[in-house]
Amino acid sequence: MRHRVSLPHHLGPVFHIAEAEAAGVGRGRANARDLHRPFRGVRAVDAPSTFLATARCYTSRMRDGHRFCEMTAARIWGLPLPWFWTPDEPLCVAVPTDASPPRGRGIRGRRATTDRGETLIVGGLSTMDPVSTVFLLAARLDVPTLVVLLDALVTPSRRYPGLRLPTPFISVSGIQERLDAFGSFRGVQKIRRALELTRPGVDSPKESLTRVVILSAGMPEPEIQYAITEAHGTVATVDLAYPELRIAIEYEGDGHRTDREQWRTDIQRQRRLEELGWIIIRVTELDLGAGRAEFLALLARTMRARHR
Repeated sequence: MRHRVSLPHHLGPVFHIAEAEAAGVGRGRANARDLHRPFRGVRAVDAPSTFLATARCYTSRMRDGHRFCEMTAARIWGLPLPWFWTPDEPLCVAVPTDASPPRGRGIRGRRATTDRGETLIVGGLSTMDPVSTVFLLAARLDVPTLVVLLDALVTPSRRYPGLRLPTPFISVSGIQERLDAFGSFRGVQKIRRALELTRPGVDSPKESLTRVVILSAGMPEPEIQYAITEAHGTVATVDLAYPELRIAIEYEGDGHRTDREQWRTDIQRQRRLEELGWIIIRVTELDLGAGRAEFLALLARTMRARHR
């Protein structure tokens, strides 16, 4: 049985073939079948199986001025994109306007002027700042999804799922200032409409979508993260509320269903709120999609009943 020559330790688990050659590794060893080839010229000891591992595999091909952008940058920042990562999703890389965008399997390159956003290092990855990232995604996203992303930038929540940035990262007025200075780009009008609906204080992406669904139907805007109190203090903080009508709207993710303790706590909490005269409307993924009409009709009936 033929044994492969060990690779120099300093090359690490991912390297460019030029680095291997400089370290004295022959082309035959660099092209051996025990090494994976995630990108042209890149070799990896193990095949990348996650988004971050895939992005790190590409860094050895990046040059000065190169940075991840668009959906790749959004994933690096942990912004809530509406679709899950899959291995066939290309990495988006921006280069200066005087450089040729990278090409090849698994890569989508574009040119971007250096004044289009800051370049920040996140976990060792050269990445476009999150505000500019959302701006450059606007052309391919709808307004509700852009509201979700902008809400994530202004949220003060420390429990917001997946975010890898300080919270709040920026204010609504700060985004407006950035937009005024950014200049024209595809999707700018969608960003302007989404910014009108952006609110600080949101605790999850689905909470943002629930609010947008309600507003898109022409209904009054509910309060966000409303604290319901009694004489002894806060009883519960609900996702959305019409306090004057004592109507609360709560989004129920899978965690509320699959976590037995959470499920029991939710039931006790709802009972206590109902004792205080509140009506709780529990919303699921279906209510934001195919069941939207039924959800909005229920909310409208409940509001009419409370107005009597």
